[in-house]
Amino acid sequence: MALASPYPDVEIPNLSVPEFVLAAGKDRPDAPALIDGLKGDVITHGQLAAYVDRVAANLHARGLRKGDVVAVFCPNTPWFPVVFHGIAAAGCVMSPINSLYTPDEIAFQLKDSGAKVLITISLFLDRAKAAAEKSPLDEIVVLDGAEGHANLFDLLGADAPSVQVDIDPANDLVTLPYSSGTTGLPKGVMLTHRNLVANVAQCRPLISLGEDERIIAVLPFFHIYGLTVLMNQGLAWGGAVVTLPRFDLEDFLRTIQDQKITRAFVAPPILLAMAKHPLVDQYDLSSLTSILSGAAPLDEQLALAAQNRLRKGAADGVNVGQGYGMTELSPVSHTSPDPGCEPPGSQTDVPKGSVGYAVPNTECRLIDPGTGEDAAPGERGELWIRGPQVMKGYLNNAEATTNTVDGEGWLHTGDVAIVDDEGRYTVVDRVKELIKYKGYQVAPAELEAVLIGHDEIADAAVIGVPDKESGEELPKAFVVRAPGSELTEEAVMEYMAVKVAPHKKVRFVEFIDAVPKSAAGKILRKDLKAR
Repeated sequence: MALASPYPDVEIPNLSVPEFVLAAGKDRPDAPALIDGLKGDVITHGQLAAYVDRVAANLHARGLRKGDVVAVFCPNTPWFPVVFHGIAAAGCVMSPINSLYTPDEIAFQLKDSGAKVLITISLFLDRAKAAAEKSPLDEIVVLDGAEGHANLFDLLGADAPSVQVDIDPANDLVTLPYSSGTTGLPKGVMLTHRNLVANVAQCRPLISLGEDERIIAVLPFFHIYGLTVLMNQGLAWGGAVVTLPRFDLEDFLRTIQDQKITRAFVAPPILLAMAKHPLVDQYDLSSLTSILSGAAPLDEQLALAAQNRLRKGAADGVNVGQGYGMTELSPVSHTSPDPGCEPPGSQTDVPKGSVGYAVPNTECRLIDPGTGEDAAPGERGELWIRGPQVMKGYLNNAEATTNTVDGEGWLHTGDVAIVDDEGRYTVVDRVKELIKYKGYQVAPAELEAVLIGHDEIADAAVIGVPDKESGEELPKAFVVRAPGSELTEEAVMEYMAVKVAPHKKVRFVEFIDAVPKSAAGKILRKDLKAR
């Protein structure tokens, strides 16, 4: 049975992402759009629109055309949105790369996406060049400059004529982030202009906007959460997006205080710090009205602890809530509303452990994993979602697409949820094997492939095990030594540490005689988890 959102449907403009997101700034050209949280540098809404025009023109002048992929390998800066919207306005597709990736991981994404150009910074150039040796590019652009490479000023040059590209929002891709989906190796998630425009429009009724919203952007723009919810949503509101290149608690708190931040979109580890760290008491956070957590489950008691602590100060009713989504959903399907933005007929506050309501234009089903039928009212089931935010599919992977989005357009999330009588959803478990660590997706299959590449490892399996202190899942490897090997736990972890990004590192190793597998060869992870 399809369960509709309790909110009325919203109109989804038939516009490209830059047309939609940058429109709000036209009435406020001198208002700040982007602020460097560390340096204080400001790009106004008027300047942003002009810079986007220049980037699009200069990419076109460099030979890029509609549908070409441009990879971006950068931390959060005020120039990331300029580059993203410039790529989009040129009709090209931006594929964001995780700032922590190793050369091998970067090369995989460059090759799989078919990227022609890579835009990066000098600090990342060594890894970018090493990756480009394995997956050749037409060009590497280094924003802050490096000998032999074009830079930001080249992308902002005045000579190239402006371009107008005919974009079909419903079908043309705007971004190609990589996700492991519900299982398996990373796959390119094809998101259209309409997907991203829809998701920003869908979230709007649940937000009570002030005149001068300031959003702190510490979650990375290379993650779909940062790209849509922080960057594009903040700009589409006509607000200011304040960037930080990485999470440092002191920088984060100081920026909230000095920039009078009104909204923080975070992941649970940041909320944990705000609930417990003594540094929090040293800063004036009274400008905050909302903290919304996403990317991983948020414990109800942690949410209440953070909210109660912040309300002890001068904060005027700061509200802590959480939302739910995934890359394949652009990413939001559910979120807790601001106070006063509840749907018609709502009787009580959204429980802090809940991910809130389905956003407008969104349908849900809860399916019993055992029977494949709709779960009975009040019972748990795998969450299926249908709406305009559902991805177009996985790049060059029809099988994976079919396994995730069925013929009726339902995306099978792999997460188990329950819904109450008022339409609030709580995610309670996962069907899928994916490990979520600090908001990042870690695919066991990817780690297993790297492990098996070791000469002294005959077989391996990876599962997520809970960390009692943080509540995060940590990758644990079960390793079968090759005959005659005396490989140690430390040696396995050191090997993995240089092969994968930090959030993918194996944190525990256990040696076993054989990996338990089904007759079809599928690893029996439940047997490993029961050890």
